[in-house]
Amino acid sequence: MVTGNEDVGVSMQGFVATVEIRRPPNNFLDIELIANLASVLEALDHEADCRAVVLAAAGKHFCAGANLGKRIAEEAAGQAVQRPRHLYHEARRLVATRKPIVAAVHGSAIGAGLGLALVADFRVTCKEARLACNFAALGYHPGFGMTVTLPRLVGHQRAKWLAYTGRRVPGEEAVAMGLADRLAEQERVREVAQEMAAELAQIAPLSLQSTRESLNKDLVHEFREATEREAFEQALLRATNDFKEGVKASSERRPAQFTGT
Repeated sequence: MVTGNEDVGVSMQGFVATVEIRRPPNNFLDIELIANLASVLEALDHEADCRAVVLAAAGKHFCAGANLGKRIAEEAAGQAVQRPRHLYHEARRLVATRKPIVAAVHGSAIGAGLGLALVADFRVTCKEARLACNFAALGYHPGFGMTVTLPRLVGHQRAKWLAYTGRRVPGEEAVAMGLADRLAEQERVREVAQEMAAELAQIAPLSLQSTRESLNKDLVHEFREATEREAFEQALLRATNDFKEGVKASSERRPAQFTGT
C-alpha cells in the first residue's frame, strides 16, 4: 500500500487513489512538495490496485503557486538555500507517470499551481475557483511547463492572452474554454473528480494506459524542453526590478509600477 507523508496524503477507494496536498490554506508548492507528489504518483504506477488518481488539496485553495515573496525576502537577507535539484526537474517526473489523473480544483490555482493542475488529464472545478497563469503580470516568465500545456488545452491564441495578461479565469469560463472539464458545486468538486476517476478505473487498465500514452505522445519531451527554456528565462527575470515590484505589488494588492528594468 502506498503511503504519503506530512505534505501529501494518500487514500484508496476501490481502484481510485486520492492524493491530497496538505499545506493549507494556500498549499504553496516548492521542490520538496513536488518531489513528494512525484514519488507518490510513481509508487502508484506500480500499485496494481490503483487504476486512476484524483489530485486534490486541503484548505481554501487548490494551489496558490510558489511563495515568491518568501523567496525574494530570503534572497535579500542572504538566506536563500541552494537546492541540488530544480523544481522543474521534479515536475517532469509528474508528467512521466502512467496512471490517468483527475484534478479536483476546488479553489484558486494560480501560477505554478495552475501548472500543477494542468499536469492532470482532467480537471473538475467550481464557479468560486480562479485559474490564472499570472507570471508575466508579476514581471516573470511562465513556468511549470505551461508554455506547452496551456496552448494544448485552450489553443495558441487564447493561451497567449491568458499568459500575457495573467487574468484570473472563473470556473465557469474555465470549463467553457477547455481549461477545465467539469463544473460542480464547490463542496462536491472532489466527489465529482472521484466519480470521473472511478469511471476511468472501470476501463481495462492496460488499454487505458496505452491509450493515454498515445494521446500524450511527445508531451514528456515537449514538457522537458519547455521547462528548460522557462527556467532559463525565469533566472534572467528574477534579477530585474520589475520582478521584485510585481511580487511586492501583488502582495500589497495594488497595481504594479513597472519600469522595464
